[in-house]
Amino acid sequence: MSSQDEQLPAAAAPEAAAASADEGMTWWYRWLCRIAGVIGGMSCACAGLWNCVTINPLNIAAGVWMMLNAFVLFLCEAPFCCQFIEFANAVSARADRLRAWQKAAFYCGMAVFPVVLSLTLTTLFGNAIAFATGVLYGLSALGKKGDAISYARIHQQQKQMDEEKLTGSLEGQA
Repeated sequence: MSSQDEQLPAAAAPEAAAASADEGMTWWYRWLCRIAGVIGGMSCACAGLWNCVTINPLNIAAGVWMMLNAFVLFLCEAPFCCQFIEFANAVSARADRLRAWQKAAFYCGMAVFPVVLSLTLTTLFGNAIAFATGVLYGLSALGKKGDAISYARIHQQQKQMDEEKLTGSLEGQA
């Protein structure tokens, strides 16, 4: 067995861990979240740079934070954009192991902070897509919607239980 054959199973292990972390997410929804993250990063970067062109220190701080948000979004969602950084793939692999609700909380919190720091249209619109990325991950954490047949069965069982309770209380009064 060659050294390449020995390295192949070791390389497949992280992919299996990432696949188990993304259970319940379809491939197209995962790509939607990634694309929203990249677009959110571009939006944060442009709006953050625009926000820094001022003399108000809170606007400058919010702009710097927005550019940091853009860097983190690119690092987590599209590490190929950060090839010049040695640890980009390691950070991306670690971010892929996070659960969807953890990513949602992180991205939404990251996007809300500059808005709280400096409430302007630039910060609102610049962080809107980054916040939407967090919302998409949050929706995936809720899980898939059930089918109508199972909901109808549950409703029918609930209705029968209510009728049994009602007839049992009426019989107890007689």
